[in-house]
Amino acid sequence: MVFIKTSCSMENPSTSTTLVRTKSDQLVETLAAAFKSPRQSEHQSPGTSESGGTLSRKRLMVGTSPKRSGGSENNTYIRKTRSAQMKQELEELSSGAALSRASSASLGLSFSFTGFTLPPDEIADSKPFSDDDIPEDVEAGASKMKFQTEPTLPIYLKFTDVTYKVIIKGITSCEERDILNGISGAVNPGEVLALMGPSGSGKTTLLNLLGGRLIQSTVGGSVTYNDQPYSKFLKSRIGFVTQDDVLFPHLTVKETLTYAARLRLPRVLTKQQKEKRAIDVIYELGLERCQDTMIGGSFVRGVSGGERKRVCIGNEIIINPSLLFLDEPTSGLDSTTALRTIQTLQDIAEVGKTVITTIHQPSSRLFHKFDKLILLGKGSSLYFGKASEAMVYFSSIGCSPLIAMNPAEFLLDLANGNITGISVPSELEDKAQMGNLEAETGNGKPPPAVVHEYLVEAYESRVAESEKRKLMAPLPLDEELKSKVSSSKRQWGASWWQQYCILFCRGIKERRHDYFSWLRITQVLSTAIILGLLWWQSDSKTARGRQDQAGLLFFIAVFWGFFPVFTAIFTFPQERAMLGKERAADMYRLSAYFIARTTSDLPLDLILPVLFLLVVYFMAGLRLSASHFFLSMLTVFLCIVAAQGLGLAIGATLMDLKRATTLASVTVMTFMLAGGFFVKKVPVFVAWIRYMSFNYHTYKLLLKVQYQGILPTINGIKTDSGLNEVGALVAMIFGYRVLAYLSLRRMKLHHGA
Repeated sequence: MVFIKTSCSMENPSTSTTLVRTKSDQLVETLAAAFKSPRQSEHQSPGTSESGGTLSRKRLMVGTSPKRSGGSENNTYIRKTRSAQMKQELEELSSGAALSRASSASLGLSFSFTGFTLPPDEIADSKPFSDDDIPEDVEAGASKMKFQTEPTLPIYLKFTDVTYKVIIKGITSCEERDILNGISGAVNPGEVLALMGPSGSGKTTLLNLLGGRLIQSTVGGSVTYNDQPYSKFLKSRIGFVTQDDVLFPHLTVKETLTYAARLRLPRVLTKQQKEKRAIDVIYELGLERCQDTMIGGSFVRGVSGGERKRVCIGNEIIINPSLLFLDEPTSGLDSTTALRTIQTLQDIAEVGKTVITTIHQPSSRLFHKFDKLILLGKGSSLYFGKASEAMVYFSSIGCSPLIAMNPAEFLLDLANGNITGISVPSELEDKAQMGNLEAETGNGKPPPAVVHEYLVEAYESRVAESEKRKLMAPLPLDEELKSKVSSSKRQWGASWWQQYCILFCRGIKERRHDYFSWLRITQVLSTAIILGLLWWQSDSKTARGRQDQAGLLFFIAVFWGFFPVFTAIFTFPQERAMLGKERAADMYRLSAYFIARTTSDLPLDLILPVLFLLVVYFMAGLRLSASHFFLSMLTVFLCIVAAQGLGLAIGATLMDLKRATTLASVTVMTFMLAGGFFVKKVPVFVAWIRYMSFNYHTYKLLLKVQYQGILPTINGIKTDSGLNEVGALVAMIFGYRVLAYLSLRRMKLHHGA
């Protein structure tokens, strides 16, 4: 934060004279003060006036002295620094670089306008605050720890003439569309590369391609990591933050990062070490205030947008990645929180990591944080180089702003072909006229297509070839670094059993809120009470009473067949984004996820049926015996698990809620009609449907439990042991789940099922 206060006192001549000193005088004094010994500064005479300041690469913080006691007291104080630092700061101040990038983690006020300087008198009457004086950023939190500095495998990313095409299939024809056209660039450890351009320019596509998340068959050109092609090993060295914050809403910040640490960190670390790493990341990102707050979502209140974004970043940096990719990390954030987020990325890069991020429309303060920049327009490269030199390059080709404006806005206007308020080179106007295109629009400017073509040609002729020659030069790396990157072996952070246990616990914690919502409990209990009242103490001794009881048992079979199907249908479609994200990062095996996901539902799914049967069974006066009650409950459990399997299979196969719900409705209705209650004699050619219906087998089992030993037959069904029905339900339980698992394996996740 920048505090500036000018102090003038008519009673103190020495004070007022300091206010009119020039900047050069102050710098000479400051540099001279750096060479003084502590003893000299202690015995300095009260009448001597001093001033000093520390201008770092990232922040400029000035303020008034808290002391003023009489005419002999000076009103500025010096912070002693090493001579080497002062020399560097003198150079920065003289070049204006310090002021052009002046901003701080506390995000109070930043000077990011080119050429902005403080008046000499205001600089003279100032001193840097200590860190204790910096107000804490309430939204972002105070970063209490520096980012981890343990050794990171350095990865130099280079890409040359990268192209990407998509095939759009129509009813009668197929069309190829170019998304990327020959993009080249490079980024080294310790640098932040920004991919900038208007919407639809190919930023996210290029980011996904560099992160190894696109199908290679449609990718052209060369992408190398330490001069080696992409390999599965890199999944454990790459962090990828998607544009959408894909998080579980009912988990807290601490739980989210702890589960990520236990799944992704190497096996050699103990559970306690992994959990400690999660706590460290929480403090590194300034999330300690909200670590016990739920993430939240559309219908659940949780953390703020900036905190959610930092949790997503924490999910990736927890593995100490060599490469960090981020897709528009500042979208939806206010300028202050966005700057804090980009400052975090710069801190991450400074400890030896390679950071690549897309950015849509950064503020001027954000723009100066980037080391390198790629400007895209319609899939073509308009600029690649240092971000600080972008304005110089476009001025060299005749494009410069006519008014003072944000460099990012200027570049985006050019990429869109909008040259309002921008000086146009005569070459561009001549080209538009020579093309005989009716090129001139109403304001006398060339159209966007002509501007785009000119910018692409200018880049190709002036910059592209020299940059490609640099990219062709091999990196001076030893073979060990190259061989590590080219390893094709996946590195799992936990064994299969550990993955299962972690995912099982996570599933229980995430979904317990849904299963024990008052809405669901009320739905089940109210249905049970209504059934109990309608079938109150039914009589099983008369034929009519037995017929009524058969209707009740059939409804129980239908209700607990219908209810789980429509609950399970949502399982995989709703978690598709999370599954794709985590599988692309090799967090766990698909088999471990599938079994944990299906088994973690069982304890929660089986609690409500117990409450249901406790109400219905005794209110309706069914057979009062402990063995018959528990056998009825076991029958309902088998029906629920089989119905769940059907829902999982339909959801995993279609992965579209509307189509899945439609198919499930038709299937459940068919199974209900063929369940043996409405139609006793089914035509032969559709009789096979009956044996696929879990309603039919559940209904028969419930009848056999109630009337075995009382009647030889009931409603045309023999009251035998019921082993055939049990076998059929068990076969459905496993058969439907195998179908669901195979459907998931065939699903196109982001490069990695």
